Amino acid sequence: QAWGYYSSGGDDEITLRDNHMAFQRITMRPRILVNVRDIDMTTSFLGAPASLPLYFTATALAKLAHKDGEVAIVRAAKKAGLTYMLPTLSSYTLDEMLAARSPGQELFAQLYVNPERGRTEEYVKKLEAAGVKALFVTVDAPQLGRREKDMRNKFTQQGSDVQGGEEDDGEVDRSQGATRAISSYIDPGLCWDDVPWLKSLTKMKILLKGVQCSEDAVAAYKAGLAGCVLSNHGGRQLDTCRSGIEVLPEVMDALKAVGAKKEDFTVFVDGGIRRGADIFKAVALGAAGIGVGRPVLYSLASYGEKGIVRMVRMLQDELQMVMRLSGTPSVPHITEQHVITRNLADHIVPLPSDHLTLGTYMPLMPAARM
Repeated sequence: QAWGYYSSGGDDEITLRDNHMAFQRITMRPRILVNVRDIDMTTSFLGAPASLPLYFTATALAKLAHKDGEVAIVRAAKKAGLTYMLPTLSSYTLDEMLAARSPGQELFAQLYVNPERGRTEEYVKKLEAAGVKALFVTVDAPQLGRREKDMRNKFTQQGSDVQGGEEDDGEVDRSQGATRAISSYIDPGLCWDDVPWLKSLTKMKILLKGVQCSEDAVAAYKAGLAGCVLSNHGGRQLDTCRSGIEVLPEVMDALKAVGAKKEDFTVFVDGGIRRGADIFKAVALGAAGIGVGRPVLYSLASYGEKGIVRMVRMLQDELQMVMRLSGTPSVPHITEQHVITRNLADHIVPLPSDHLTLGTYMPLMPAARM
């Protein structure tokens, strides 16, 4: 059930695969003879310091990966020097996640707006009272996508904490996987008219998570929001839509055209980041930071809290090498002049392998390789 929920994408999973492949369509343009003896990967966004331009994005039901779930992710984020975006549909309660913080640790929070707006107001006020830095409102999921690997399973594990009352009333459909089980919490009626209401609830910075075109990014800026995340929900919603990294150049150009400054409107990207070079490419194209979700869950599932910290250290090692070889001693030195995006919008959809054609006969292998 955990693998089906975490790994699945929408429909044919074309967007799921392209999220990562898009980074491979961006090529490097390194500069030489730059003093790169010392590499500084540190940065900050939305008032939170970061050991590299990375944050742990919100992912639901972390207890499917490990018994310590979101609590372990909170602790790992502190050890790694990064910020964790608390999920609304978490396995642990909000109080339990907040209690796992170390003194001075900064957190973001993700928000699914509920049809009963009073529940959302109560949740947001609780986040603000706890000192959460920023609120990321998910806007790409008025209906959760068809994730067929997940849908084949009846969901028998613990659900999200915020749905406790619905579970008791029998309103949670567990017959088609975890996605269907948590979908009842989300309000499909959320629209631009609700932005003033959201802003009235809190003094926290509010960002939209799930923007997929320049028009919506500009609309968010004009609505007085603090930023956006270019995201397709990890390839789990509308299949064959573009990756966040592909949308990024279009959004940065549009924001520049309307006079938006990076310090006034922060742009993030998530989806498909697996290498330090991917982080570099996103920063080069204008992203303040990059969100990772599945790498956190897979590391948690395999090695617990220590696995997450180790994953971050690996990305740090890779990013340090890429920055040094590209001639960029610090994050502000990384610019669009260090990458080539000519082929970014070119799409080649990989076809599933035909094993009958490709593997009708088993090749004769030397004994040493068998």
